[in-house]
Amino acid sequence: MATYVKDFSEGDRDQKDLLGGKGANLAEMTRLGLPVPPGFTITTEACRAFMRTGEVPAELRVEVTMALRRLEDALGRQLGDFHEPLLVSVRSGAKFSMPGMMETVLNVGLNDASVQGLAQFSGDERFAWDSYRRLIQMFGRTVLGLEGELFADALDKAKAGRGVTSDVELTADDLRVLVDTFKEIVRTETGKEFPQHPREQLDLAIVAVLQSWGTERARLYRRKERIPDDLGTAVNVCSMVFGNLGPTSGTGVAFTRNPSTGETGDYGDYLVNAQGEDVVAGIRNTLSLADLEEVDPVAYGELRQAMRRLETHYRDLCDIEFTIERGKLWMLQTRVGKRTAPAAFRIACQLVDEHLITMDEALSRVNGAQLSQLLFPQFDADGERTLLTKAMAASPGAAVGMAVFDSVTAQEWAEEGKDVILVRRETNPDDLGGMIAAVGILTARGGKTSHAAVVARGMGRTAVVGAEALDIDMVTRSFTVTGHKVHEGDVIAIDGSTGDVFLGSVPVMPSPVSTYLEEGLDVALASTDDEETRDLVMAVDRILRHADATRRLHVHANADTAEDAARARRLGAEGIGLCRTEHMFLGERRVLVERVVLATQDATRQEALDALLPLQREDFVDLLREMDGLPTTIRLLDPPLHEFLPDFTELSVKVALAEASGNVDEADVQLLAAVTRMHEANPMLGLRGVRLGLVVPGLFALQIRAICEAVAIRRVAGGDPHAEIMVPLVGSVQELRIIREEALGIMAEVGAEHGITLDLPVGVMIELPRAALTADRIAEEAQFFSFGTNDLTQTTWGFSRDDVEGAFFAQYTANGVLSVSPFETIDAKGVGRLVRIAVEEGRATRPDLTIGVCGEHGGDPESIRFFDSVGLDYVSCSPFRVPVARLEAGRASVAGPDTDAR
Repeated sequence: MATYVKDFSEGDRDQKDLLGGKGANLAEMTRLGLPVPPGFTITTEACRAFMRTGEVPAELRVEVTMALRRLEDALGRQLGDFHEPLLVSVRSGAKFSMPGMMETVLNVGLNDASVQGLAQFSGDERFAWDSYRRLIQMFGRTVLGLEGELFADALDKAKAGRGVTSDVELTADDLRVLVDTFKEIVRTETGKEFPQHPREQLDLAIVAVLQSWGTERARLYRRKERIPDDLGTAVNVCSMVFGNLGPTSGTGVAFTRNPSTGETGDYGDYLVNAQGEDVVAGIRNTLSLADLEEVDPVAYGELRQAMRRLETHYRDLCDIEFTIERGKLWMLQTRVGKRTAPAAFRIACQLVDEHLITMDEALSRVNGAQLSQLLFPQFDADGERTLLTKAMAASPGAAVGMAVFDSVTAQEWAEEGKDVILVRRETNPDDLGGMIAAVGILTARGGKTSHAAVVARGMGRTAVVGAEALDIDMVTRSFTVTGHKVHEGDVIAIDGSTGDVFLGSVPVMPSPVSTYLEEGLDVALASTDDEETRDLVMAVDRILRHADATRRLHVHANADTAEDAARARRLGAEGIGLCRTEHMFLGERRVLVERVVLATQDATRQEALDALLPLQREDFVDLLREMDGLPTTIRLLDPPLHEFLPDFTELSVKVALAEASGNVDEADVQLLAAVTRMHEANPMLGLRGVRLGLVVPGLFALQIRAICEAVAIRRVAGGDPHAEIMVPLVGSVQELRIIREEALGIMAEVGAEHGITLDLPVGVMIELPRAALTADRIAEEAQFFSFGTNDLTQTTWGFSRDDVEGAFFAQYTANGVLSVSPFETIDAKGVGRLVRIAVEEGRATRPDLTIGVCGEHGGDPESIRFFDSVGLDYVSCSPFRVPVARLEAGRASVAGPDTDAR
């Protein structure tokens, strides 16, 4: 029988699958002897059982009773007792931190009777009624599902009636009245009284946590972060400690290093006489940890000691929630903290220099998505701008977009292709959809550990928080600041690195990391005097160099021109994995290809081929010059035939109109007849790739000859060309055998003409399931394989990428058919299995077979880990993705295919 409940003293940090992140870390802190309030965790197994049946397991209630009694015995108090009540908090806690989950419910166990006992026990009547109103407010919003604004408005009216601006200024009598108001809201909205039985409160809160795993906002976040739906959440029940017991109490959030920049030293927020979510909700602006040192130096010293101990134990940046109860420090949570991309690279290198981690570990602590963020442009410091206000820089980046004031509008406008910046007083979990859709987030309230800041950092979204000067009017959907009024739809710009908020668009410039990758370390360092920026560039360089030294996979680029090839080489590409020659036949050359395809006489066709040869040869000479000394894989023509012919519909209309007017052009009539003869219902599965080379005489021979002659020209010029010929869309070994024999003949002929020996590798692009399943036969003729995973995914799934992504993929991800587009990340179980089969069987025939991938998956981090695990030799991607691929190939080598950077 499953065990559904474990005390904090029974677990450790390695049990996140069972205890969730919060529960595992609470258990670890308990094991370390840190001051953690006693409690217990309901495991993820209970949530999975709940998901299967829709019912709470009967055994769970029994186990909760046993754990609760152990807790009561340890503390000498009982849940909701009338004299010295034990109160508990109830919190969700999945394996991965998830902003979409249920918020905390504090003070569970309070009712009309026990609030009197709490007042006597604490000696503070105001504290007792404040705790009771917080319970009803949190319980109503998160457990009963009532609108939070109902309670917030009532609280605002109470403060206005008293003539105060902060809730801490309300008296015990004010709060007693507010409790009655809150209970009336519950009664009116639900038709039931606020539950008075402590155990009923606890059970309802536990069920609410279990149900929150399946909410739309939780599913949305899991889809974005690729978190499996079947993990489930744990529930943490913890005895209450109180930060709202007056000026010697408070609550806070601390980081062992700055999660925004990576800077060492104190970093966090603290609120005196506050409880729980007050800090992260951003409703009251906070004090710094330096202020805490002045307010309570003893508790501050204990906190600093605990922070150092946790960072040493976890060997990483730690995010800590704590409460001080009348001078006594309590640790409520810790986890490895989310951080911005700049902070990730800087902290990784700092920890290496402090001898806490190795360089391999530093490489595993960063990821390709973070490196991509560092390539984003930044605002040009010399550009024209109108500063509206300056607030807290919460998550770096330069974001320009139209101001929107609610999550729904943000999502709707983003779907229309508009860049939007979500502007809110403060964000809450209901805003998650809008935060994902927006390019940036701006809030009037909150600190650097507020909900907006934490979620934005986790998603890599630009954010500025705590802009107190903003007067936001939700009725007119506008905000006013420094004499300017900004309406919804007006363009604003925010700088998440400085906290600046600008009116209108602001010009951008390349990031320092982008400059480093394009022009080298010395140029990047010389371009800035900012020490923080220099540290970042050096950290990126250091980790990328280690990735290059560590990785097994080579990284090539998909490049069709000499310019693309040169850029790819500057960005670190070690070869060209795919040169798409069809891009060389556009523009004026398209007419010549059309003549080749439509020719009915050999002489006409040969004339067009002769005209194309010098043009194609020069393309390859330029490409091989840029890639001198590096492998350059050139794919023969692959696209559908119709791409080189006049549009069938347009030509039909043209001829019909000409016939109607009596002014017929006989050439158009003959052309239409030819196009009609070659028209295909499904061109992507028709006369393309190797089939085109077999059916149209001389077409592939032209390209092969151009490649061979370009190699000869480069060798004569003293170069070191390494051209490889790739035959596309092969499904049968006989197709390849025919083309390869033709290629060998041309090599011998061109070699004799130039007095050299040509032995260029001839390989295949595996784009069809049959090619993968007959790889052992194809390897008899092929000297290399390159997986065209775009088409392999289309032919395996039966998807037309251009059609299905916009048609029904959104619905497929929403209902769980797909967790991510198979065109974005390799479908390891389906398409990936074909890749694995082809690798194993191809090498069984030819052990020295070189194998790579040239589909867009070659630049996707998760896919790269898969390709490393199945033994590919290289990945090839667009030039811009080469640095990311280099980093991820290194991470795959040091951490294996199961690396998870969340």
